[in-house]
Amino acid sequence: MKSRISRLSRPFPLILLAILLAFYAFAAKATDGTITAKPNNPDLVSTMPDNLPKATFAGGCFWCLESEFRKQPGVVYTVSGYAGGHVENPSYEQVSQGRTGHAEALEIYYDPEKTDYQTLLDHFLRRAHDPTTKDAQWVDHGSQYRSAIFYHDDAQKQMAEDTIARINAEKIYKNPIVTEVVAAPTFWPAEDYHQQYYEKYEDRTGQAHVRVIAKEKIKSEKYGTK
Repeated sequence: MKSRISRLSRPFPLILLAILLAFYAFAAKATDGTITAKPNNPDLVSTMPDNLPKATFAGGCFWCLESEFRKQPGVVYTVSGYAGGHVENPSYEQVSQGRTGHAEALEIYYDPEKTDYQTLLDHFLRRAHDPTTKDAQWVDHGSQYRSAIFYHDDAQKQMAEDTIARINAEKIYKNPIVTEVVAAPTFWPAEDYHQQYYEKYEDRTGQAHVRVIAKEKIKSEKYGTK
């Protein structure tokens, strides 16, 4: 019996060695870029229209930003997600802790026959959020709530910079605009329950949070146009 057990146990070190080698091979691929993270929401990625122009903005809670833009004429499709960080496929929990570098962001697909980038840009900077507060939007604080314009081409970049300069010159706000203007990075769609949050959770947390933000916007003395 003893010799039988010893014979059966001999392959175990070899099996363990094989497992370890397989693990290290996988780790090596993960670090050399041949393995990439999968999206949180692959079904949503597959349905995102690629034949429409898009704008990508960050400005506080994406629930609130999305509720603003879904009402705008010409907006066809919106996607809440994460942009501008250093971690692949971040989760909401990770982004909320402020350790991934991402901002809560919104991709906006629009019909160019009904609206244009300049119109969306003006709404973003003048109405949809407060572009003068760094890493904060009223009750929400942290770098994930920063104000940013993620441009997709040189034309969008120029329009963003020109519009910011024009609004600053108009003295619409008491303080200068702090919105970042940066090239669009990888956009990671957020988990499904974040999409159209305000509409999905009527009379619940989503609407309550958006309403609080809206009230703060109205009460803010520096907010609004002349």
